[in-house]
Amino acid sequence: MPNGVPHYRALTWDHPRGYNALAAAAGALDPARDGLALSWDRHSLEDFEKHPIAELCRRYDLIVLDHPHVGDAVAGQGLVPLEALFGVDEIAAWGRDVIGPCLSSYRYAGRHWALPLDAATQVMAYRPDLVDGPPPTTWEEVAALSGRRPVALSLAGPHAALSFQSICVALGEPPAEADPECFVGRATGMAALDLMARLAAASPAALADLNPIGILARMAAVDDVALCPLIYGYVNYTRAEAGCHPLRYADAPRQAPGGRPGSTLGGTGIGITTRAQITPALLDHLRWLMSAGAQAGFIPDHDGQPSLRSAWGDARVNDQWGGFYRDTAATLEAAFVRPRHPGAIPFQTAASALIRAALADGRSHGAVIDDLQSLYAASRQPGMER
Repeated sequence: MPNGVPHYRALTWDHPRGYNALAAAAGALDPARDGLALSWDRHSLEDFEKHPIAELCRRYDLIVLDHPHVGDAVAGQGLVPLEALFGVDEIAAWGRDVIGPCLSSYRYAGRHWALPLDAATQVMAYRPDLVDGPPPTTWEEVAALSGRRPVALSLAGPHAALSFQSICVALGEPPAEADPECFVGRATGMAALDLMARLAAASPAALADLNPIGILARMAAVDDVALCPLIYGYVNYTRAEAGCHPLRYADAPRQAPGGRPGSTLGGTGIGITTRAQITPALLDHLRWLMSAGAQAGFIPDHDGQPSLRSAWGDARVNDQWGGFYRDTAATLEAAFVRPRHPGAIPFQTAASALIRAALADGRSHGAVIDDLQSLYAASRQPGMER
């Protein structure tokens, strides 16, 4: 802390969308003028799954996290609630201004635990030159397209479970929402697995082990995938890089025209850890990152994906990024918020492995639903928040 100016250590994820804007904003700080210095470390999305969130909170002052980590972070007493740092009116204004459930996804045990800087959810990605006509809007249209064009599912890592949940949402039963003790009803779960099995059978094998970033990069570079119906949107791939094709995005599929697009919320928020020295200068920097000007200007200009609804509707931002925001905003507004209880991340990992194995082995879908419920029940205590 030279000259009494605090230097904050922060952690984000290693992708231009997760790092560039934060690093550029930190690099523009003048400690003498702004009253703080800030440096961002980065590691992969997979590393966030491997390292306990409580451990990371002990090592960093600021941490970029996904909302399913909140329960474990709170249980480990690693984060400071926003209510201890910002006024009630300020938090309420963010709740009104962000798109979809981006702020409410960080509400757990009656308080909010992160500022929703980055907004994302599963949407449809496609190559316009490989899809014959407009992209499909329903799951039946997706299945029909898979008989004519190569359609891929995102199943690696946690994404088999996330895609399963999203299809259940489209079918009309968001998991664990009506009854927090029941992950998903048998009929809905079996219908979702039936659809996934139909599509997985035709999904190119080369994509089986790829995360969304890998799938999108391959779609842009290789002609073996025309469409992925559920994948976390990365605005960066709407631009044609050397030797690659620009991708386009559309709303996630619905069960029927006019229905709810089935999608599971992603995105990230900035949490302030209990080890951080809280100063007005730090809070003002965070306020600036959430401001309308930064969200529609600085953040998208530095490869970030803003969280304010006004930025998603901004004409300049959409013109710069192939209409990504305009074409997927309805999905984000209706996105499903995953369980966030302590143990949610291990459950998600185990559920995804179970679903992948069942799709590969042709196991009875009824038995898979029973096992999913057992895993879910074992991950939580009765009466625990979702």
